[in-house]
Amino acid sequence: MKREIIKTLDGSTTIRLPEWDECYHSKHGAIQEAKHVFIKNGLSLFDNPISILEIGFGTGLNAFITFLESVRKKQAIDYVGVEAYPVDADEILEMNYAEELEASEFYNIFEKMHKTEWNEKIEICDQFSLTKRKQFFHEINDFEIFDLIYFDAFGYRVQPELWSTEIFQKMYNSLKPNGVLVTYAARGVVKRSMIEVGFTVEKLAGPPGKREMFRAFKNV
Repeated sequence: MKREIIKTLDGSTTIRLPEWDECYHSKHGAIQEAKHVFIKNGLSLFDNPISILEIGFGTGLNAFITFLESVRKKQAIDYVGVEAYPVDADEILEMNYAEELEASEFYNIFEKMHKTEWNEKIEICDQFSLTKRKQFFHEINDFEIFDLIYFDAFGYRVQPELWSTEIFQKMYNSLKPNGVLVTYAARGVVKRSMIEVGFTVEKLAGPPGKREMFRAFKNV
């Protein structure tokens, strides 16, 4: 499938798949979306050391911004990113996240995140560890491991199977009691699947260019 690098409205880059008319991040602002959905409405709920599962590691933007937050807050984070189709190295070189986030001194960390081996836990720094797992989402079988899930799969329009009750059951099982899942999505069918497996779902204001998003809690 053809892929192209585009610049989103906040100046940050992303990858677009023309055949699907789908982007890895919001065309209205990749960085703005990541900060709003996953940091403001997810990570900010936690102060203690936490474990995070990202569904769709992709360009590494969410992981990199989370790393920067861990440095800022001195918060220990164990980060696991799942990706079935890793991004090519030449595409990663075109991502301008360190520059746009005014974090050029950490560009080596962004590179390290992508150069590390798959399926091995790596200590990125004293308070941030990363495990990249190359696997399909339906193969996830973790049980009560994670405090927080970043659910950042391709949209329901192009891959509805990634937003099924089966997948959300795996997400529910993966979370610790009182764990949280955040996603940019806000479709009714997605909410129904979440509720069916036991999540309590709330609708929040979405990032720029999107009216709403979901946050779900595993209340047990």
